[in-house]
Amino acid sequence: MDLTLSRVLVIGIAGGTGSGKTTVAKHVMKNFEYDNVVLLHHDSYYLDRSHLTIGEREILNYDHPSAFENSLLLKHLSALRRGLPVETPTYDYASHTRLKETRRIESPRICLLEGILVLEDSSIRELMDIRIFIDTDADIRFIRRLRRDVQERNRTPESVMKQYLEVVRPMHLQFVEPSKRHAHVVIPEGGHNRVAIDLIVTKIKDILAAGDNSG
Repeated sequence: MDLTLSRVLVIGIAGGTGSGKTTVAKHVMKNFEYDNVVLLHHDSYYLDRSHLTIGEREILNYDHPSAFENSLLLKHLSALRRGLPVETPTYDYASHTRLKETRRIESPRICLLEGILVLEDSSIRELMDIRIFIDTDADIRFIRRLRRDVQERNRTPESVMKQYLEVVRPMHLQFVEPSKRHAHVVIPEGGHNRVAIDLIVTKIKDILAAGDNSG
């Protein structure tokens, strides 16, 4: 793919739960004009489960590729690359349902897509210009997830640990970790690796400048 010809630069950021994907994305975003860069979360594209009872929703596997509506994500990424606006879904983690409200996104210069499985689907990978994998130690990732789910999602420590051992860890080993081989760049230590982030920012600036000069 000739990166200088893409109207929108799509950057995928993958990694395990709690690896620091969003932190890296935000560090990258700080280096560019806000109107020219947007951040999409793969989690926003969880399938709507409102037709199920809350009990049925709570036992679903949300770390499996089948939990996501990738067809809608592909449609939105394709539209953004063509310069068209999209209405992205919003998701409520407490009820495990998609909200009625949407988030309108105008076609940006740079589109960052983050999520544990964004490198797992080949159709999504094909729309990415740069593919990044955040590689963080499992114990650090677990502690971050435990803290987040207890503090932000009102989960009990016991339920978080049970889900991690029975679902999150097996899915990471089966789907997330193997997707690392598709990355152009692997960043150890996540958002704390400022050297790697600075190198990525420099690469993005070079690509954008090349695109401007070619026009």
